Amino acid sequence: MSSDSQSARSKAAYDHLWMHFTSMKSYENSPVPTIARGEGTYIYDTEGRKYLDGLSGLFVVQAGHGRAELAEVAAKQAKELAFFPIWSYAHPAAVELAERLAHYAPGDLNKVFFTTGGGEAVETAWKLAKQYHKLKGNHTKYKVISRAVAYHGTPQGALSITGLPALKAPFEPLVPGAHKVPNTNIYRAPIHGDDPEAFGRWAADQIEQQILFEGPETVAAVFLEPVQNAGGCFPPPPGYFQRVREICDQYDVLLVSDEVICAFGRLGTMFACDKFDYVPDMITCAKGMTSGYSPIGACIVSDRIAEPFWAEDNTFLHGYTFGGHPVSAAVALANLDIFEREKLNQHVLDNESAFFGTLSKLNDLPIVGDVRGNGFFYGIELVKDKATKETFTEEECDSLLYGFVSKKLFENGLYCRADDRGDPVIQLSPPLISDQGTFDEIEQIIRGVLTEAWTRI
Repeated sequence: MSSDSQSARSKAAYDHLWMHFTSMKSYENSPVPTIARGEGTYIYDTEGRKYLDGLSGLFVVQAGHGRAELAEVAAKQAKELAFFPIWSYAHPAAVELAERLAHYAPGDLNKVFFTTGGGEAVETAWKLAKQYHKLKGNHTKYKVISRAVAYHGTPQGALSITGLPALKAPFEPLVPGAHKVPNTNIYRAPIHGDDPEAFGRWAADQIEQQILFEGPETVAAVFLEPVQNAGGCFPPPPGYFQRVREICDQYDVLLVSDEVICAFGRLGTMFACDKFDYVPDMITCAKGMTSGYSPIGACIVSDRIAEPFWAEDNTFLHGYTFGGHPVSAAVALANLDIFEREKLNQHVLDNESAFFGTLSKLNDLPIVGDVRGNGFFYGIELVKDKATKETFTEEECDSLLYGFVSKKLFENGLYCRADDRGDPVIQLSPPLISDQGTFDEIEQIIRGVLTEAWTRI
């Protein structure tokens, strides 16, 4: 493509394409990065430049880019049945996918409510929790508890559950009844920072204290990610989820495992709750279900929670036009076939230590405070002072993360995410087909950029 054509496309992007979570003014006088194709663990821009996809698009492309068989399945399904709603009807792909997800899910999570994405799945789970409690005679149970700094989506309900005040402020007032507790960032633990098990117990007990403060008769559900994304990959301390499960059972509160990012192999299991040995009442999931080849999401529900809707004449008055879309469902089934055929979950389990070990080499840099995460999902927290864990000011984050680190990583061939939702972190979530060569390339690029960043501080 000629430079004139590229310039025209970039101008059209600025003039007409409203990019998500983007400061549009930042592209007023600079080109819009435009990705044209992908192959394996790499993506290519319109000028042919190659980048390692260190974020799987957006925690999505589990099986890697350029999987022709997934495109072929989509085309075949579109020819047979491009669209039909699942509003009082079924179609074969949705039935088969629901059955398969129920097979993978733990415990008695056997009912699948399809959406088109993760935020819709979270919205579904809150609405379902409210109606479930009403049908069981608990008419005052409507509140939800989630964690500080956690991101759960952009719809009004999901945004209320989100624990990032800056993301919510422009849209307030939001849905009432969403309350926050501390997250599991042990690197900045206010107590028991040197004892993960004690810290986990403390963090879980904060949920109980919040339930008691609000009144157990008012709390419907707790929403938790297995590994919290925003803030930079906070894994659960030992025993955390077991204690949370006990608390939820004690006070008749539903436990929702928000696995929009963590499901489908990101941590090496089909559902992340299996890795941490707990059974929730609902799982919300999306992203990796199709490896991004077509949009779909789901709320997977236990038989116990679904019972009032099956045993009696009660309707869940909720749905989405494109929920369980035939093409997306067919692609999801083919993607899950790849998971099984290529043993992608086992590949993550076999290589997660190598990935963590490679990233941990960066701890020798003065700007790196912490490397944390699980599976193929890690965050690198940046600090001004390793000894005191002093972080950067808002102005410094703007200058360091967005003004230098993000752009320089991309220029040097690594697409990932440098973010300050919480403390400044670099987030990494490469495709599940990644190997030691991928890990080394990521580490070397980050090392070069962070070394240069430190000299600019």
